[in-house]
Amino acid sequence: MNKDLIMQKSGLIIGHFEPLHLGHIRSILHASSLVDVLHIVITRHPNPNPKFPVTLQDKARWLQMACRDLPFIKIHICDDFSFPVHDSIENITINIDSYNAKLDYIKNTLQIVDEATLLVTEGHPLSKEAVTSALNIEVETTPLHREFDSIAIHYNPIANWDIIHPEARSSYTRTVAIVGGESSGKTILAHKIANYYGTDLALEMGRLYVDSHLGGTEEGLQYSDYAAIALDHAQAVREAMNQAKSPVTIVDTDFVTTQAFCEEYEGRTHPFVAACIDEFRFDHTLFLANNTPWIDDGMRSLGSPEARDRFEDKLTEIFERHNITTHHINSPDYFQRYQEAIVYIDQHIFAE
Repeated sequence: MNKDLIMQKSGLIIGHFEPLHLGHIRSILHASSLVDVLHIVITRHPNPNPKFPVTLQDKARWLQMACRDLPFIKIHICDDFSFPVHDSIENITINIDSYNAKLDYIKNTLQIVDEATLLVTEGHPLSKEAVTSALNIEVETTPLHREFDSIAIHYNPIANWDIIHPEARSSYTRTVAIVGGESSGKTILAHKIANYYGTDLALEMGRLYVDSHLGGTEEGLQYSDYAAIALDHAQAVREAMNQAKSPVTIVDTDFVTTQAFCEEYEGRTHPFVAACIDEFRFDHTLFLANNTPWIDDGMRSLGSPEARDRFEDKLTEIFERHNITTHHINSPDYFQRYQEAIVYIDQHIFAE
């Protein structure tokens, strides 16, 4: 028999997946056991969470990565219409004609000509017998995982962090950049906060670059190095966000600081660094006052009061130039700075 003529049973799962969570994955895995090929169709959420804007492409990427080793699962985007959100089987009015039109459109778009089944969770309004009998497609159900409340997760992903799928977490973690002049305690504070929350930390790339490419001193540092430093820093931030363990991701130093050093030492703005400032916008920026003791570690050169004030003013000017709002921490006491940072993060991220 020609294998091309063998009929396959195709399954459809249609959802918002905003965000993708473990309940979704468990339903997908169960559904995939009921059909030969499972098509997952991602649609727009009718009420997107304004605090966490995500695109259909973001959601497709999450599912593609989660299911990349399962070749019988196919991921699709549908931007032509959305389906309503149903949180209960009761008191729901279903527009049968509208649903049939949308289902026919999806089947035609995906060119599904074989036997097809729509897969929904138990308790979904489309699983009601009066509805299923009127739809132009067979309906089967997958178990309802009551411990996963998609609506609650959608509106408060921070409180439901542990059940968001790891592939989706990069879109829901909040970045906090720790910035300031030389010897302002940025790195120590960044490590303290990362440890406090058990989260990821994107390290300062300038210092690592000097060590790996310039022999540990800034003697050979030149204008062309600033683009490489910014590029390394962007990669470090992406990696930290992609493996986010927590709703907060800490960033030691930002692109504004890199630009400030370039303008200080080279006397000109670097366009690539400026582009990075605008492209990689951190959610929060904690600006440490340059009023802690200056420590000469062999790589610092802006230790005089005049130089420290000048550099802090330069940072302020660049932040204003790029319309970045910062939160100033002015206490010269290291522990007080740590406490203020924790209070800020708790209020602006975990209490959203």
